[in-house]
Amino acid sequence: MKRTFTSLVLGVALLMGGSGAGFAQGWDAWVDADKRGDYATAFRELSLLAAQGNSVAQFNLGVAYYEGKGVTQNYQEAVKWYQLSAAMGFAPAMHNLGWMYNKGLGVTQDYREALRLYRLAAEKGFAEAQRDMGAMYDMGKGVTQDYIYAHMWANIAASNGSAGAAENRDIVAGKMTAAQVARAQELAKQCVAKNYKGC
Repeated sequence: MKRTFTSLVLGVALLMGGSGAGFAQGWDAWVDADKRGDYATAFRELSLLAAQGNSVAQFNLGVAYYEGKGVTQNYQEAVKWYQLSAAMGFAPAMHNLGWMYNKGLGVTQDYREALRLYRLAAEKGFAEAQRDMGAMYDMGKGVTQDYIYAHMWANIAASNGSAGAAENRDIVAGKMTAAQVARAQELAKQCVAKNYKGC
């Protein structure tokens, strides 16, 4: 799971709870420092923004700790910041926190908790979480192995632009009968129609 450190723009940050000229200046300072490769400065600026309770900044601070950019890599700290961001409903943080539980990074490995977090993010339409839900069903991690649901989630993720999801879907399809593939496709349509709730 590689996350781009500066993948989220100021407009998103302001929508997620940042406000005022001071916040905007801090956000610009973080982005500028990161672009220059001055990760220590970027980390300091981002820490200030995250302390203000902005979920996007908290998520990105978790990424900084995960990748060790501007700070010593620390999975426990990454988990802490992902948890704070996820608690405010930020889907990328839910997904990354799920990844940490899936891999046992900074927390005890727990496939069921990973699946729960992936599901929360998937229900918000986050394509990478939808892809990872499919993988969990394919491998039977945290859930009974089910190729129909593996195909369904990978198919949804692919339609939402997740990298690798189409390939995952096709690999799973190779393990299924034509009737199972048709059922998975129908479930995907129903799931999308329900806005991913209860899938």
